[in-house]
Amino acid sequence: MSDVSEDDNEISFSVKFLGRVEVVRPEGLQILTQAAQILKTPDGDAKNKVQKKSKVYLFLSMSGIDVLENKTKYMLYTCPLSSVSFCGVLPSSPKVFGFLAKHPAADMYHCYLFQSKKFSHVLVSIIGDAFQASKKEVKTRGGRDLIVEALRHKNKVLQNENAELKRMLAQSK
Repeated sequence: MSDVSEDDNEISFSVKFLGRVEVVRPEGLQILTQAAQILKTPDGDAKNKVQKKSKVYLFLSMSGIDVLENKTKYMLYTCPLSSVSFCGVLPSSPKVFGFLAKHPAADMYHCYLFQSKKFSHVLVSIIGDAFQASKKEVKTRGGRDLIVEALRHKNKVLQNENAELKRMLAQSK
């Protein structure tokens, strides 16, 4: 699911990129839901959306979130963590998650939507943790390492999931 590079202090995730949509507000599940609806409509608001539906790598570091095309490693988007204003999982589609970020040069916001078969909640949590850690890093210029903290969190979530699956397996016997 992910790779950790100690030299670069980043984590990468392989996910499906559903697209990018210009949005009117920088926060809220309602905005994520509206963006997902725009991407689902065939013609939709064509000038405000970029639809890819391709496998990408999300690279998360203290500096930001980078979206790279899987095969070519071409950088599709880069979003500094300071520009990210919201991230969440769609309530209606638990495999779909996204984040909202301010455009670096213009006064506009975009919603980036992705799909992960099993780990949407974990990815949103890690992005949120990275955002919080980057804010603390700016304030204190110290603290825990982002990678260690993100991996601890992911490990805890996966251990809980594993325990639940073991419990369900024991009950089925």
